[in-house]
Amino acid sequence: MRTSNAVVSLGLIGLAFGFSPAASFDGTRTPEMAPVTAPLPSARVAPLGTVPVPPQRGAPAGPALSAVPPAAVTPFDALRSGNQMLREGRIDQGLLALEYAAERGVPGAIWKLGRIYADGEGVGIDEKRAFEYFRNLTKAHAYDPPGTPHARFVANAFVTLGHFYLKGIADSDVRPDPVVAHGMFRHAASYFGDPEAQYQVGRMYLEGAGTPKDAVQASRWLRLAADMGQRNAQALLGAMLFKGKDVSRQAAMGLFWLTVAKDAVAKEGGGPDDKWITSTYSSAFAQATEDERVLAHSYLERWMGKRR
Repeated sequence: MRTSNAVVSLGLIGLAFGFSPAASFDGTRTPEMAPVTAPLPSARVAPLGTVPVPPQRGAPAGPALSAVPPAAVTPFDALRSGNQMLREGRIDQGLLALEYAAERGVPGAIWKLGRIYADGEGVGIDEKRAFEYFRNLTKAHAYDPPGTPHARFVANAFVTLGHFYLKGIADSDVRPDPVVAHGMFRHAASYFGDPEAQYQVGRMYLEGAGTPKDAVQASRWLRLAADMGQRNAQALLGAMLFKGKDVSRQAAMGLFWLTVAKDAVAKEGGGPDDKWITSTYSSAFAQATEDERVLAHSYLERWMGKRR
């Protein structure tokens, strides 16, 4: 805990008044987003189809703040100030402000701290601490209305916990458990309608990981994610349909989805993890007949027309 700078740093929170929050996915929302502090009844904490996340023995709790900021500073102001300080490279001060907001129940602050420690943003990666932040967020807000400003943070927390349960966390009680991972993804996919979660659910159904293998269910979940622009889902669904693997072959429709995914990679700038999308598209295009290419192009024009 950075207590040596706590009093001075928290006094700087007020400097953020008047800053315009960045439009990035950083936990900052408009001022009407009041912090939510009341936990849900324990009977509703567990995500659909899963067992409750067990408490972690020895896992670090969220840092505590002993200093009290100026009376005019609200938890939401602290969240906004903390994000601004992080953008300016004032990591320690930004963390203190976020911790202050998180301790007072601001979902965006809890999520942001989880992401910082999960991704190592200006600090060392600490998956155990990240797990605790995300776990606390999902316990308190698992069944908040999907339309609330912080719903996407809760959904992302479920997705991140799902990934933790797929691989486990070293030196902790979090062991690889695809069944729990599937439940985490499915709750975010079905309750919050999160496209990344829908893709993960579809992929696990396709592979039979954490759930019985079911290509029909896989294609349904992948289609939901694909319709929302998740390019991995678009490419995986396209490959399934083009090859006719475990589903009826629809080569033109498969080539269409692969084209949409490939175009998304080109537009947004893909990385090494996207190479499989472009290579799968190239292979399918080379194998497709002229009629299949023409029909796929007509599907693509219809798709683009709906989004203009």
